[in-house]
Amino acid sequence: MPTVVATGTADPDTGTARPAGGPPARRWPWRTALAALGGLALVLSFPGHDLTGLAVLGPAALAIAVRGQRARSGLWLGLVLGLVFMVPLLSWTGIYVGPLPWLALAVTEALYFALLGAASAVTSRLPGWPVWAAGLWVADEALRGRWPLGGFPWGRLGFSQVDGPFTALAAYGGVPLVSFAVALTGTLLAAAVLAVVRGRSRARRRVAVLALAGAVAVPVVGALAGLPLAGASLTEGGPTRTVAVIQGNVPRAGLDFNAQRRAVLDNHAGETQQLAAAVARGEQPQPDLVVWPENSSDIDPYRNADAAEVITRAARAIGAPILVGAVVQGPGRFLSNTGIVWDPVTGPGDTYVKQHPVPLAEYVPARSFFRFFSSDVDLVHDFAHGTEVGNLDVGGAAVGDVICFEVAYDGLVSDVVDGGAGMIVVQTNNATFGFTDESAQQLAMSRLRAVEFGRTVVVAATSGISAVVAPDGSVVRRSQLFTPDTFVEQIAQRDSRTVAERLDAGPEWVLTALGVGAVLAAVVPALGRRRAARRTAR
Repeated sequence: MPTVVATGTADPDTGTARPAGGPPARRWPWRTALAALGGLALVLSFPGHDLTGLAVLGPAALAIAVRGQRARSGLWLGLVLGLVFMVPLLSWTGIYVGPLPWLALAVTEALYFALLGAASAVTSRLPGWPVWAAGLWVADEALRGRWPLGGFPWGRLGFSQVDGPFTALAAYGGVPLVSFAVALTGTLLAAAVLAVVRGRSRARRRVAVLALAGAVAVPVVGALAGLPLAGASLTEGGPTRTVAVIQGNVPRAGLDFNAQRRAVLDNHAGETQQLAAAVARGEQPQPDLVVWPENSSDIDPYRNADAAEVITRAARAIGAPILVGAVVQGPGRFLSNTGIVWDPVTGPGDTYVKQHPVPLAEYVPARSFFRFFSSDVDLVHDFAHGTEVGNLDVGGAAVGDVICFEVAYDGLVSDVVDGGAGMIVVQTNNATFGFTDESAQQLAMSRLRAVEFGRTVVVAATSGISAVVAPDGSVVRRSQLFTPDTFVEQIAQRDSRTVAERLDAGPEWVLTALGVGAVLAAVVPALGRRRAARRTAR
């Protein structure tokens, strides 16, 4: 009886034979399960669960799952990880509008992880693959944060790292460097695990030891990088200004949070007048400026004399200019989400108009197309896109104003710091997301921005979470959701420049090039071999 010899190649992780040039002999469901566990680890690492250290397990799980696989298998495995991650992470988007917009956004975001999985699979056989895989995480986030419609950078690895050893790296390379460090730690862990699983030869033990040492070294470097930044206070680094933050609250949570628009305005004016009374009694210091949140006046104070009088009375009572978050009519058929500097004597002055309104929430691109899916798009009134950077002088403070989700976009925040901001202000309204994790997730972004640019960040939220964040990322003051609150703090107007600010987007482009270059290094020779094989076959 003839001996049958199996030909082909072995799976690089399991050692099982596969037919030459064909797919694996078996489809192992453990890869899908592992990708799903990686997505779960990422969810748990973000605010709301706060298990920060689990973030490295997401890239580790994907790296092991796609190791030695084809691009199409990587697509599937990346999609699984992305769905398990994004569906729960973005659940706040559907809290009042139902599951369709939430799931549509989550699935769209998960498609980027499918691309990441495919690219990681393609590069998984290259020497030094853990580095290239980590670069691909940065490349994927760079794409996801820019396209389409300006992108949606929620859920970047770096945004999970506000209380861990990687946080300080933001001061040297921004959010991209933090994401890269998390991903590299995970992929090095994966390399160590794979080397152990494959066997006990001396070479593989050496690989395991080196990979594990690298996985330990990355967070150690991050922790050491944080030593010069530790303990940065609100009052060090420049002349101080006394800043008051007002959270007036709303009558109720939900999409109709501002159905009683005058009540929201009155809440913020009332909190400001209570602060003025406390100042008069000597219980609080006299502020140089007051910050109100986004949507604190959804009544256009330029057109409504009554609303303007309410704001003016509040400014005169406190004796300081107020940065008011207002919805303003115009230009033309548009509305403008605007920060207005309201002086107690001269009234409205300099303004900042939100540059990045949220697609399908503050404007509807291709309205007729989206109307095919839901007529609710006609409830959205289009907001204008601002064209000026949010640098404002408010009571002698050089304020860099960004509004709501704009804090997630690297360029919009770096622009105000480059423009001379001595402190960063985030005016936001989270009332439409109720008691969900959205507010905590957004606060985490503000904390990382404080480290990235070495500036105090003041968050003024209509219904919470308002906060004052020190330049080292620590939270000095924080409000509760749907509870009126007021903070008064002395804040230094800093003019120092971090390495991250000097380098700007350079680290992101370099790290993206590592990943994309690795894909080209794997794909181009493979395509050349296929063409050569076809010519030979002829």
